[in-house]
Amino acid sequence: MRPDRTSQSFAGRVYEVVRRIPRGSVMTYRQVAEAVGSPRAARAVGSALRKNRDPRVPCHRVVRADGPGGYNRGPEVKLELLRREGAIAPDGRGARRRPGGTGRS
Repeated sequence: MRPDRTSQSFAGRVYEVVRRIPRGSVMTYRQVAEAVGSPRAARAVGSALRKNRDPRVPCHRVVRADGPGGYNRGPEVKLELLRREGAIAPDGRGARRRPGGTGRS
């Protein structure tokens, strides 16, 4: 799942990983950082996603380890999108994580 680090910016690598998160699943900011080869860059992942304007990048599928976290269209929109995809229960709990993650943000 690791993108080529030599040919893309950090944000480009983040977007590539996030595009691959299947509908109904989520990854934490830390899992995305690890996938792009920068395990200590969870905050930088959030910053890159905050700046994204490409609708093909499902930023709402990236969550904090302890809950949904922010979203550039608002946290209510993020929760609704995740509910529609079946990634979380109607009460906002139970996010489905991708296998192989650490479970930490």
